[in-house]
Amino acid sequence: MFSKKTSNMISFDYSGKRIPIIAGNWKLHKTYAESVQVAQRIVDLIDREYKDIADIVICPSFTALRGVTNVVAFDHSFVQVGAQDCYWEDEGAFTGEVSVSQIKDLECGWCIIGHSERRELFGETSADVAHKCAALLAHDIKPMLCVGEPLAVYEEDKTIEFVVDELKASLEGVPAQAKGIVIAYEPIWAIGTGLTSSPEHAQKVAAAIRGALKELWGEAAADASRVLYGGSVRPGNVNLFTSCEDIDGVLVGGASLEAESFIDLVKGVFNA
Repeated sequence: MFSKKTSNMISFDYSGKRIPIIAGNWKLHKTYAESVQVAQRIVDLIDREYKDIADIVICPSFTALRGVTNVVAFDHSFVQVGAQDCYWEDEGAFTGEVSVSQIKDLECGWCIIGHSERRELFGETSADVAHKCAALLAHDIKPMLCVGEPLAVYEEDKTIEFVVDELKASLEGVPAQAKGIVIAYEPIWAIGTGLTSSPEHAQKVAAAIRGALKELWGEAAADASRVLYGGSVRPGNVNLFTSCEDIDGVLVGGASLEAESFIDLVKGVFNA
C-alpha cells in the first residue's frame, strides 16, 4: 500500500494513490501586501519538479486570500491556496463569519478546520467542525481537519483515545463517500512551543487515525485519506515525519511564514 522511492514516499490521491501535502498556515500574520509578496516569492522559488508529486498549499488570512489567489493564477502556478477557517451556513445573520461559498468564490481549494486554537480560544466544538467539514465537501473544497491532544493527556498516555474520540466527533454525520479527506494531527503541546513529537509517537497516532477512518468508512476510504503531522516542524526534521508509513505530509505554522524556509521545508520532505 505504501512504498518508498527517491522522493522518500509514494502517496495516494483521491483516485487511488496518496501524494504528500506540504501546507503552510500563516495564522494571524502578515498584511495584505506582505502576504502577496511572500506568495509571489514562493511561486518564484518553487521548483516545477514538485508539480505532480506534491500538493503545496499556503493559507493566508481571509483579507489576503484574493491577493494570494491572484498571484497564483497570474503565474499559472501549481501552488494551491487555502483558507484558515469557514462557517457552514451559506448566508444569514452571522456577523463576522465567512461562508464556504465565499471562500470558493475566491478560488480556494482547501480550508483548515478544527485547529486547536479555534477549539481552545474560540470555543469551537467538534460538532461545529463536523458541520464545517460537511459544508466544505458539499462545495468541493478539501478540508484539513485538525485533531490533537493537550499536554496533560499526552503525559497520561491517553493520546490515542483522545484523538480518535475527537476525530469521530468531528466527522459525525459526514458522509462515508468523503474519502480523500485530510486529517492533520497536531499535538497541542507541540504547536509553536518548540517541543516536537517523536516520529514514533506521530506515526502511532497517524496509524490510529487511519484505523478510525477504516472503522468509520471502510478500508478504501482510509487508504485514500491523507494524514499530516504538525507541531514545530522545521526543514531539518520534516523528513523524519514524512518518512513514516502513515504520515503523508505536514501542516506547519512558523516555518511557512518566510518563502525561503517554506521552500526548504518542501525540499526537506524529499531529502532522505
